[in-house]
Amino acid sequence: MERLTRSEQPHIKFGMFKIRIPFIHYRFEKPEAIQGIISSMTSLGTIGLSTQILGLPYEVAWSMAIINSILYCLHVFMGDPVVPGWITASITLTTAYLLKFNIGIERIQALTALQIDLGIIFILMGITGIAGKLVNRIPNSIKGGILMGVGISTVISEFSPKGRFESYPISITVGILVACFVMFSEKFDALKVKNKFLFRLGQYGVVPAILVSLIIGIFSKEIGIPSFNFENIIYIMDFQKLIDTVSPFGIGFPSIILFIQGLPMAFMIYIIAFGDFITGENLVLSESKNRTDEYIDFNSNRSNVISGIRNIAMAVISPYIAMCGPLAATLTGSVAQRYKVGKEAMQSIFSGMGTLVWVSAIFICFYPIAQIATPLIPLALSVTLLVQGYLCTKLSMELCDTGVERGLIGLMGGVIAAKGGTWGLVVGFILYFVLIDSKKRRENDSNSSEDYVYEISDKKKTI
Repeated sequence: MERLTRSEQPHIKFGMFKIRIPFIHYRFEKPEAIQGIISSMTSLGTIGLSTQILGLPYEVAWSMAIINSILYCLHVFMGDPVVPGWITASITLTTAYLLKFNIGIERIQALTALQIDLGIIFILMGITGIAGKLVNRIPNSIKGGILMGVGISTVISEFSPKGRFESYPISITVGILVACFVMFSEKFDALKVKNKFLFRLGQYGVVPAILVSLIIGIFSKEIGIPSFNFENIIYIMDFQKLIDTVSPFGIGFPSIILFIQGLPMAFMIYIIAFGDFITGENLVLSESKNRTDEYIDFNSNRSNVISGIRNIAMAVISPYIAMCGPLAATLTGSVAQRYKVGKEAMQSIFSGMGTLVWVSAIFICFYPIAQIATPLIPLALSVTLLVQGYLCTKLSMELCDTGVERGLIGLMGGVIAAKGGTWGLVVGFILYFVLIDSKKRRENDSNSSEDYVYEISDKKKTI
């Protein structure tokens, strides 16, 4: 279905949601399909967490990852123009919280209560409209500080003594260099105009970097060669076993005390995830400035509600340590980078995002993918997260106009990385009121919700 110029991609209106069905409301995009296959490998990265922290069998942990990938599709399906992901920065906090409980049913029930608490917070923030108002009213310098904090935290996590770089220094170094060159280099942008191969290579975002890091890892003996067994091709999960092992319908619902105990941690996780709404909006809308053919409706309230639905659905089917976050920054950024090239390259932001998540949800069920992913997961996660760090710091700098604002962003980002989101927000707002002139603050307040306003046609093609 073709949209009218400067209007939204066709959809079915359903309250705050805008339903879009693959092949009907948007087309298939080959480059994003390839990225979806690689993404399905990284989605298997939580299997180790589920087996080690929750004590679950490998097959059950794999089934949990499949359910999570299927729920990724809800965002594009319901009108949210992003690739969603985990709340990665919260994994350490969640793990530490769960270790206070006995392994087994008690620990799984504690995770269930925590994830339901988080889902309720997401939904309440979205339904009441508080989330959208917060995102729109927050000054750009504070948004930049949040983005900088996410970027710095991500880089520190990979290069810390316990980070993945210590185990795979050569592979990760080469991988991140290739990723930055292909995705962000001005020199590469100039070269791909003259070379068809480089042009096609640039369409695949972070995929070439992950494949190169895999090859380098094998030759440098940092990882082993993937082994293949073609006795089975598609993994058919045992849904009844999944329910009996981890679902509250099988092991019993958590007590009220567990829900109360989990509330403070749920609020902390939401604060961490809140930065993703700001990151997602800026990633998508900043790259869409060149695409005046399509109007993108980015609604933080809707994104909150969808994230809440995903968390509650996961909690009652198979509670998930990584939680269900509103954004996978690297994949969203990669799609947005190609989207800005033009309609010939990508029909709609939804055709790119939609193709990626649906393909990822399908291929995560393939045994060969899981076999390749076993040695590849640490490298893919590390390269992906470091690209996210680059994207967040780049966007944070683009949001500020003056040296004072850049200093605020840098200091606030450092505090977030060192002391967490709560401390970072407190320091950021104090600095904002101390450093920014009152007249400038009023201008920021009036303009913060108008950063990406596009003239759109009065007529929109909607079904």
